[in-house]
Amino acid sequence: MRILLTGATGYIGKRLLPALVAEGHYVICCTRDKDRFHVPVALQDHVTVVELDFLDRVSLAVIPADIDAAYYLMHSMASSTDFQKAELRSAVNFREAISSTAAKQVIYLTGIINEDELSEHLASRKAVEEELNRGSYHLTSLRAGIIIGSGSASFEIIRDLVEKLPVMIAPIWLRTRCQPIAIRDVISFLSKSLGNAATYDRDFDIGGPGIYTYKEMLLGYAKVRGLKRWIGIVPVMTPRLSSYWLYFVTSTSYRLAVSLVDSMKVEVVCRNTELNGILGITPIDYPTALQATLQKIEGNEVVSGWTDSFTSSAFTANLSEFLQVPTFGCFTDQRSKPMGNRERTRERIWRIGGRTGWYYGNVLWRMRGFMDKLVGGVGLNRGRTHLDTLMAGDSVDFWRVLYANKEEGRLLLFAEMKLPGEAWLEFKMDGGQLQQTATFRPKGLWGRLYWYAVLPFHGLVFNGMLTKLAV
Repeated sequence: MRILLTGATGYIGKRLLPALVAEGHYVICCTRDKDRFHVPVALQDHVTVVELDFLDRVSLAVIPADIDAAYYLMHSMASSTDFQKAELRSAVNFREAISSTAAKQVIYLTGIINEDELSEHLASRKAVEEELNRGSYHLTSLRAGIIIGSGSASFEIIRDLVEKLPVMIAPIWLRTRCQPIAIRDVISFLSKSLGNAATYDRDFDIGGPGIYTYKEMLLGYAKVRGLKRWIGIVPVMTPRLSSYWLYFVTSTSYRLAVSLVDSMKVEVVCRNTELNGILGITPIDYPTALQATLQKIEGNEVVSGWTDSFTSSAFTANLSEFLQVPTFGCFTDQRSKPMGNRERTRERIWRIGGRTGWYYGNVLWRMRGFMDKLVGGVGLNRGRTHLDTLMAGDSVDFWRVLYANKEEGRLLLFAEMKLPGEAWLEFKMDGGQLQQTATFRPKGLWGRLYWYAVLPFHGLVFNGMLTKLAV
């Protein structure tokens, strides 16, 4: 079958793609920016990439007419203030475009929406489902709650909280019940629903075998990790305070924290598990899902991470718009050093950030990350998805990878921290020299004052980092 895959650069899409190819399908992947989508070499003969934007109806003309089915995996996670309008417009444009093709089925992954009062986030997903249901194809809606997997937003928040806080004073929504599901089971439900007439024109809840409160999920993680944790629940934490709590302790953005807190007040428990029998799937339980996830992380086998999505920051433009580092009206800090061992330097560059750190002045980097959090930025908590692999579009702490060519020995990063201007950081291996260039394009007087204020720290941190990289 010829399958249209939306959300191909997202957390779910990156994992579903190889599963579809393994089952013999040809996949047309949709992306707003081809520069940040990398098809694995083993899949390239079975994949076509088209660049489009579902908010721009004209751009959808590139969708092939001879597709057999499509997946709708696009969600904003409240990355903007008008996300509900944007999600609905995207759904309308998708429905109209797919209805004009030969597609017989659309599969939509959404949230569990069984309560009468829904959060804005879940209400938006319900509205999208109703809109998609108006198409001339058969709609299959799969409704999931918390997804447990390496790199998922839900898992990373659980991990951050439990690993960092031996004692938690938590909001009352930790008593809300949910039914988590492992990412491997989500992929199985998505792939096995394809072309299955028993799933046409129906919606199903999908979840694991256990129902837990959020508190029980946190303590369950602690048990798997062999950690002793104490959680006290108080009724005085408002949604705003709860959002700040998540924002400062975990890797989530503030807008995402607000959306999550709003949704976590709503129970997400499956109505039934009818689809398990239809598709022959037996979901694994929560502790097993946690163990499998931790094994993937320890083995550096994380396929995708939510932090690489642009919803983890305010970055909305195409990468190509920033690839050309400007010179006019910019401040630069350029340094170079002979490399002691070219291969060792290359490996060090490709491991920068995340758990590895920045090789010099890590305390200062953490202070800068904390300051960024105070003004609503992404901070350093995002880390990076892979330990030693970087591709365009990946996040590295409060940077976004614009260009990464390991063979060439060039890495270009763009700053996503809150700044009175725009900043780039480039590492380039040229002959036996390592060139390191920081470029800042100030915005107004405040931008210029900022550059001169941090200049003494640049002399310390950038010189030390270059020395450590070029050993």
